[in-house]
Amino acid sequence: MTGSTSLPPMRARLAVAVTAAVTAVLIAAGAATAGASAPPPDAKAPSAFVALSSVDPTILQDMRYVRAHNFVGEPVDGYRQPVCLLTRPAAQALHRAQVNLLRRGYSLKVYDCYRPQRAVDHFVRWAEDLGDERRKAEFYPRVDKSRLFEDGYIAKKSGHSRGSTMDVTLVRLPALPAPRPRPGQESVPCYAPRAERYPDNSVDMGTGFDCFDTLSHTDDPRVQGAQRANRDLLRSALTAQGFVNLPEEWWHFTHKPELFPDTYFDFPVAYRSVAGHRR
Repeated sequence: MTGSTSLPPMRARLAVAVTAAVTAVLIAAGAATAGASAPPPDAKAPSAFVALSSVDPTILQDMRYVRAHNFVGEPVDGYRQPVCLLTRPAAQALHRAQVNLLRRGYSLKVYDCYRPQRAVDHFVRWAEDLGDERRKAEFYPRVDKSRLFEDGYIAKKSGHSRGSTMDVTLVRLPALPAPRPRPGQESVPCYAPRAERYPDNSVDMGTGFDCFDTLSHTDDPRVQGAQRANRDLLRSALTAQGFVNLPEEWWHFTHKPELFPDTYFDFPVAYRSVAGHRR
């Protein structure tokens, strides 16, 4: 072509070789960077984590974030199976509480246990999307979504990710399955009378689980009678085994001292995460 230049054959081959080598290095560097920044999707839990069912199969499990009926309105990232994972000391303490409660005609039921960081990140993205209010009518009817961070309902880190925290309630024995929800019950406020709100086979605690409302505060003075007695029974049974309640949520308890007080894990909620771990 007129005006073009060409390299001698030896120099041309050398240029091609150098270009290929540089390209390979850049691709490898990019892959390494991507691998370093991406969370390990199938990382296993430390050996100190166990499935609660391996420690106490009598504790009921109603894992809410593995399906769509929750405040986000969809299954939450990182929840692959409806299984409660906990550090071994927390699971063993929960077992001791269960033994005492069974004698009184009650069973514990967990809604959530270990929560991976990717699930917390999912909550944060949802809270920042002010246009997504699919579940407002049930879970936060009196709270403006723009205040969820400021009011402490959503945070970028959760004690659940450290493995010794669980959300738990009581079920009166014999445990009957919850009735099927009636049309429209997903729009009934979580603090409505028990017979009106979304059905649960647990005892009446005055609000449903994950109710973003001050009525969920464990010692809210408006909660009296049987509801107060139920909250007090749950708290006393767990406190006796080393658990500490979060005052803003009657269902939220952490076993102390925590095995991993400063570590936020991100392995998925699945049986394979604790496969081979002894109880």
